[in-house]
Amino acid sequence: MSMLTPPGMGGKYRVTGAAYPRMSRKRSLRRIVLTALGAALALAVISYGALQLIDVFRGDSPKRNTAAGAGDCPTARPAAVKGGPAAAASTAAKPAVVLPQPGQITVNVYNATPRAGLAKAVGDELKKRGFVIGSVGNAPADFDKKVPGTGILLGSPATDKAAFAVLGTQLAGTTQQNDTREGADIDLILGDAFKELSTKEDADKALALLANPAPAPAKNC
Repeated sequence: MSMLTPPGMGGKYRVTGAAYPRMSRKRSLRRIVLTALGAALALAVISYGALQLIDVFRGDSPKRNTAAGAGDCPTARPAAVKGGPAAAASTAAKPAVVLPQPGQITVNVYNATPRAGLAKAVGDELKKRGFVIGSVGNAPADFDKKVPGTGILLGSPATDKAAFAVLGTQLAGTTQQNDTREGADIDLILGDAFKELSTKEDADKALALLANPAPAPAKNC
């Protein structure tokens, strides 16, 4: 064994000439790749954090933008109301519409269809619902067999429009017309499309909505 051969290495790594045995282990390729990936990931995380901090200091974060956008909606300033807060509160509370009661409306029921007994049946039902029934019979010649819709409400030009509306809740699809009469009574002329009055429940709901109309929805800005 040569004197240049390290102890314990036998003759396998015998040194000859200028060649020396390699004592260090080769680096693993897998370790090198993992190290490179880890470094890239760390660099990406650091870069993302730096961008977030920049956005916060500049005021560009989504939360700040959202809050700022909420303040852009114009707010209408309430008009000054004489009388102080109590007067303002009473002005804000919109009173219900005052409607005539069925007992204050006189209805003449006329049948413009070929169906016999229709005017009497409708008049009896309206009387049960509180209306005052006047004349009942066949429609005048100007309307007999000439009303294609469900019915016509005929009254004086001076007749309260609210009375037309209240009677109209009992029968959907009616039209309103005026003639030269001077009284406050209203003619209900039943047409060919008439089948039956609205149910009492539906008529009551329509009356309630008429007295308390729903407020207009708030405008989104």
